[in-house]
Amino acid sequence: MKKQFLEVGRIVGTHGIRGELRVEPWCDSPEFLSQFKTLYYKSGEEQIKVSCRPHKNIVLMKIDGIETIEEAEVLRGRTLYIDRKDVKLPKGKNFVQDLLGCRVIDADDMTVEYGTIKDVFKTGANDVYTVKNADGKEYLIPVIDSVVVEKNVDDGIVLVKPMEGLFDDEA
Repeated sequence: MKKQFLEVGRIVGTHGIRGELRVEPWCDSPEFLSQFKTLYYKSGEEQIKVSCRPHKNIVLMKIDGIETIEEAEVLRGRTLYIDRKDVKLPKGKNFVQDLLGCRVIDADDMTVEYGTIKDVFKTGANDVYTVKNADGKEYLIPVIDSVVVEKNVDDGIVLVKPMEGLFDDEA
């Protein structure tokens, strides 16, 4: 089941003396996180109004009501969330959190299951899925059109056409 509130970053420190915060973004970019005016603590339990701006690889954030460095310091370590309904993803794009736990199945032989997606990380050219099978062995799957042919996060399935050697165990 898809979560309504998605983790997008963590408050890692303060910036200046007027209550501004430094936020480590866990999303595509600081620019993506900076577009939001409303964020949440604790999976949507507490709504906060914010203004953000990207700064190098972080986000500088001002939260309404936080005016001093002392008030801001108390928030260090808090995880920030967005509401799924506030984001319109382009066709073919998914939230990483929706991909985690999806079963990876062979597109040509639907009886062959390679494991489940445990992590997604970025490389220079494409994303890579870390897939763990029932025996605990991990595989790395490049997210390219010739390998990942379909993503259906609603059903929890990713169909792949593995390239040679991708799932072959060494003898």
